[in-house]
Amino acid sequence: MPIVRRVFVYYGGTMENENDMDKRIAARIRTERESRGWSLTDLAAKASVSRAMVYKVERGESSPTANLLGKLSGAFGLSMSTLMARAEIKQGRLLRKAEQPVWTDPETGYLRRHVSPRSDLPIDLVQITLPAGKEVPMPAAAYAFLRQFVWIQSGELVFMEGSSRHEMAEGDCLELGPPSDCIFRNESDRDCLYAVVILKLP
Repeated sequence: MPIVRRVFVYYGGTMENENDMDKRIAARIRTERESRGWSLTDLAAKASVSRAMVYKVERGESSPTANLLGKLSGAFGLSMSTLMARAEIKQGRLLRKAEQPVWTDPETGYLRRHVSPRSDLPIDLVQITLPAGKEVPMPAAAYAFLRQFVWIQSGELVFMEGSSRHEMAEGDCLELGPPSDCIFRNESDRDCLYAVVILKLP
């Protein structure tokens, strides 16, 4: 008899099926695409992904990876943080821990917690847990409209910024340079917890 595995995340103080989170993200992607008058083919071309993949994500038939969300948000001219916030965050100046949306990359187990409330301020604060031995590539397009700091809270992180390699340990903080293809890589044998401070450019 096959074993059925269900994945849950905390949202709004309750346990929620991961599929519900995927549905909200899918609806947000579709809304962003339609508000621009783009077809599925248009978005796929701008994000450099297949039309079939965009179709499956919008219909909730496929869970998007962190890399795919980076490509889609870049195509929209948004940061990944902004795209996720529009899908996840309710209005209000106080966002309690139990209400902070948590999303997991189905490919790597990369766990993303959106810490800052939805706001008109041009700043977002995100906390990431990157499992041991995993890496998450991000396209330059995902950083085209941002300035960012990465602050290591525990563990070790290797950040590949184009051809530059930054090795960071607990307490280290890095300002990201001009947009380039990059990789967040955990080469250690324990999880890495880090915060990303994102300044959205006008």
